[in-house]
Amino acid sequence: MYLNKSLKSFNSFGVESSAAKYVRIENIEQLKKILNNNKKVKKIVLGGGSNILFTKKFNGLCIHMQNKGIEIKSETENYVVVEINSGENWHNFVMWCVKKDFGGVENLVLIPGCVGAAPIQNIGAYGVELKDVFESCKTINLETLKTEKYKIEDCKFGYRDSIFKGMLKNKVVITSIQLKLSKVNHKFNLSYKSLNKLNGLKKLSIKKIAQTIIKIRNSKLPDPKKIGNAGSFFKNPIIDKTLFDKLHKNYKSIPFVKLTNVKFKISAAWLIENTLKKNYKKGDVGIYKNQPLVIVNYGDAGGKEIMNFAKDIQKKVKKKFEIKLINEVVIH
Repeated sequence: MYLNKSLKSFNSFGVESSAAKYVRIENIEQLKKILNNNKKVKKIVLGGGSNILFTKKFNGLCIHMQNKGIEIKSETENYVVVEINSGENWHNFVMWCVKKDFGGVENLVLIPGCVGAAPIQNIGAYGVELKDVFESCKTINLETLKTEKYKIEDCKFGYRDSIFKGMLKNKVVITSIQLKLSKVNHKFNLSYKSLNKLNGLKKLSIKKIAQTIIKIRNSKLPDPKKIGNAGSFFKNPIIDKTLFDKLHKNYKSIPFVKLTNVKFKISAAWLIENTLKKNYKKGDVGIYKNQPLVIVNYGDAGGKEIMNFAKDIQKKVKKKFEIKLINEVVIH
């Protein structure tokens, strides 16, 4: 246990913050003991720190999940069920799957953060979401200290959403997840435009898809080790048909996905790109040159400065397109 611990090195924006109490968790027994001794203390659970923006000091206990381990729980000729502890790095786990030729998560390669955060956000990329392979997760209840299991039907997965962002927010700690992956006859998802070129390949593999996506992501997204960022700051907005028809009439090139006859998902990157000038910047904060959806910390900006920059973008997009962008990054 550390007191007044700096959290600067534990968040990908690289902003200065601190926790009154900080503990690194490596196993469940340790977690239960810490929770039992800090029942009335405010708590925040931290994983990779790649989807959070600290705007102030945290006057409570920061629980840093670093429990490691990957285990095959069961398998058949066609499938394997794998349990991954929440402190494992997500990208490293995906590469473990690629090496073993286990299919289902290859499109989610290079997503930053730890495994425990994956169900909270229902992480997704290139046409695939975690829920597509999710079986269950184990949690510890912060009040009762009991182990609880949530199956896919319990998790209420939505677009970058789950029960862990709603009803169970700040009530449980995810300790591990179980995923069902294919061993043979992999169902590759090449629905994303930038992956269409792989359709013609005779020998398409999990490895090839992962390598292609890594190349695309590296060309679009900044490395947080070099430039502070948390990936996509905003979600792609979902709008109704009335607003969509109005937008599409004026902007024929707007990228969209038709979800139902009355719901359309719009590209947040396009909205920002068509609202702000290229490389828009204020002080040490700006939008990334290759991806307007990414807000970057070019220097030593504080959390409040980054938050105000994001609010400025929301205000300008709302004024021009009548759409409010919703944060994907958690602001604390």
